[in-house]
Amino acid sequence: MTAQKGSAFLLKISNGAVPPVYQTVAGLRTTQMAITGDTVVITSKDSGGWRELLSGAGARTVSVSAAGIFLGSAAEARIRSNAMAGTIDDFELSFEDGDKLRGRFLVQKLDYSGDFNGERNYTIQLESSGPVVSA
Repeated sequence: MTAQKGSAFLLKISNGAVPPVYQTVAGLRTTQMAITGDTVVITSKDSGGWRELLSGAGARTVSVSAAGIFLGSAAEARIRSNAMAGTIDDFELSFEDGDKLRGRFLVQKLDYSGDFNGERNYTIQLESSGPVVSA
């Protein structure tokens, strides 16, 4: 196996059409994804002193963090609009090997920053709402 390029790990947002058409969020320099799940412990006195977990139980979530330079793209404007309204929207994570994950996400946090003589930067935090599936 060869290493995959970080530049090919893309965050895309739906343009609102049905079916959704995904637009790449421009200007991203870093993208990070975490998949987490709650555990349901079913340990009993019959477990022989070992913890036992219930498979398939608990809540799973996908969190996405990204940071980049603000370019004023339509995708960035849609993210800002969703953050202001608290709207959940369709997103896609695309990987170099062709794999894709799609789901509905809430913009949990959107930060802007910039120096007087520099570009405007932003960071976003997305939290999944409902299933995130391979596409």
